[in-house]
Amino acid sequence: MDQELTREYMYKMRGLFSKRSLYSDETELFQSPSEPEPGDTVTVRFRTRRNNVDAVYFISGSIRKKMKVEESVNGFDYYSTKVEAGTEKILYFFEIQYGRLTCYYNKLGVTRDLQEMYSFGIVPGFHTPDWAKGAVMYQIYVDRFCNGDPSNDVQTGEYSYIREHVAKVEDWYRPPQNMDVRNFYGGDLQGIIDKLDYLNDLGIQVIYMNPIFVSPSNHKYDCQDYDNVDPHFGKIVSEEPGQLYPGDQDNRRAVRYISRVSRKENLEASNQVFIRLVEEAHKRGMKVILDGVFNHCGSFNKWMDRERIYENQPGYPQGAFISKDSPYHSYFKFLNEHSWPYNEFYDGWWGHDTLPKLNYEESQELTEDILRVARKWVSPPYNADGWRLDVAADLGHSPEFNHSFWKKFRQAVKEANPDALILAEHYGEARPWLQGDQWDTVMNYDAFMEPVSWFLTGMEKHSDSYRQDLLGNSDSFFDAMRYHQASFFAPSLHTAMNELDNHDHSRFLTRTNHRVGRLENSETRAASEGIKKSVLREAAVIQMTWPGAPTLYYGDEAGVCGFTDPDSRRTYPWGREDQELIRFYKEIIHLHRRYSVLAKGSLKALLQDYNILAYGRFDRTTRIVVAVNNRSEAAEVAIPVWETGMDRRLKEETMTEIFRTDRDGFSSSQREHPVVAGLLAITLPPEGAVVLYHRYARTASPYSLARRSFWLSGIKHPDF
Repeated sequence: MDQELTREYMYKMRGLFSKRSLYSDETELFQSPSEPEPGDTVTVRFRTRRNNVDAVYFISGSIRKKMKVEESVNGFDYYSTKVEAGTEKILYFFEIQYGRLTCYYNKLGVTRDLQEMYSFGIVPGFHTPDWAKGAVMYQIYVDRFCNGDPSNDVQTGEYSYIREHVAKVEDWYRPPQNMDVRNFYGGDLQGIIDKLDYLNDLGIQVIYMNPIFVSPSNHKYDCQDYDNVDPHFGKIVSEEPGQLYPGDQDNRRAVRYISRVSRKENLEASNQVFIRLVEEAHKRGMKVILDGVFNHCGSFNKWMDRERIYENQPGYPQGAFISKDSPYHSYFKFLNEHSWPYNEFYDGWWGHDTLPKLNYEESQELTEDILRVARKWVSPPYNADGWRLDVAADLGHSPEFNHSFWKKFRQAVKEANPDALILAEHYGEARPWLQGDQWDTVMNYDAFMEPVSWFLTGMEKHSDSYRQDLLGNSDSFFDAMRYHQASFFAPSLHTAMNELDNHDHSRFLTRTNHRVGRLENSETRAASEGIKKSVLREAAVIQMTWPGAPTLYYGDEAGVCGFTDPDSRRTYPWGREDQELIRFYKEIIHLHRRYSVLAKGSLKALLQDYNILAYGRFDRTTRIVVAVNNRSEAAEVAIPVWETGMDRRLKEETMTEIFRTDRDGFSSSQREHPVVAGLLAITLPPEGAVVLYHRYARTASPYSLARRSFWLSGIKHPDF
């Protein structure tokens, strides 16, 4: 396509065809309102270089409308048309004519290969919470964050999990062991409450916690009771003594555990701790998101009760494992209907009998129960601000049912709390769920975590492989970003959870050492050998300036390392933090929160080279340019910043450097950089990044420029 465009040089009074001037997206600047209601009139805009094309057409299905120039600003023409929003989604793209040349523009940019899936979209009635757009989130793996109440700690031998006794880890700083699921460090909700001021000072706006409901594991993705916070995370007010005997593999004698997790007074007290956590977070202007595991539960779950925790407890109906007459029988798919009592032949997720898969298709009661749970926790008195949905695409036994369920889930949650966020864990193409009627958004692996990791470290997100061909490959970076971001409409993109790492993957800081490995075949210390904090800082700069909600995994800011799960689940190093790294994170988070353009502004790639990339964020009033140099030496570059909307007809402008990080540290000191005819020449520091700022000087008419000198002959522009 580039060769075709450069071949089409037809000199006219208005100059050469400028492919790089062409731009549109779904932000407020180019689609207004960006989240319309049915019946609204939507203005759609398209940008070209001034007087540079013959015609621009808006195309949607069989509709082909010629657009008119709405205004000319800073050397650009903005074409516009009006679209009436009904109740159905409207997909559209643009046709651009210049002489004998006709090309098209969609989410992938200038193209001749049109596919509807890459079209822009207007989705009437699709809103995501404004508070979540660009919000700085903080993920907490509760058991490893802070022990605020030692009285609720899991005790060694308190119960058996997967045929072995659980253990309390006495040394908070001991790294996780390879089989870590039964080891407990004592982190709890009180610990999070105790550290809310720390998080607030860091600049965090949203807390996302891994599951907190009753569960026998430290990760709690095997839920035991969806209606109650685990007393080991909450409050224990009543218990009976009684540990397992050596050699016990079942829980018939786990009296302490049974009393802790089944007594109503403990469950109610623990739920009250959660209420207090949310209230304290809200006082500080922070939101709280819960983790919902609705594809499967755990074998300890009171609906199943394979461990016979609830069998003889008052107030609990018999579980489906215990009796065929259980009210929860239909919640699970039993493979042998003649094995009661204690029927162990049931469908487990991926074959795991510790993770019974929930059987929605054959149980309307189960569906209603889960929808009730979904409403409960986002309603008073709990008032959670949203759900993160574990393995959400796996729920049910067919794609048709899966989509049907999530539509019901969305309706239930939004009716209970219209401002709640619905955020799904998903790997791969998420487009079918992001049409405005199911999920709000996703954990952004494809359009953030993976491209950033490959570009800056060459490492796969589990540290399972290293690829030299992707390290520093800015073409691959931008291609991946464009391709995967095309799955998002703007409401989903601006709320997407942009993480560098989390509880399922290796720590990003560990990936900077390029060491392939896992805890099972590497020593713990290997995860922190040869790391580069400068590369982590580069990643954080991208994270805080890219569209979406930048999300820290607890301890990233303190220098925590670790191979993939379980090593990435190390404790927060209270008293041993990397204070300089924390100071860096405070500065870059402050920068992110200061400029609203980073939450909702447009994005445009500006420059790509080996181990170098630059991009711009812009709206009607502000431009931010970010340049990253992942090389081990300084690099001189010329960035076409005019593509963010600066007037390149002017002889000279300036941009203000507002942040810089490099191999030796970071700085928020400001300095001016000249912009000559729309190009910014700058020396980028090694293993560093620079963030620059410019405020619009809107010039609506070319005649007002007559008194000013502009100079086009001195510099060769990359689009000519």
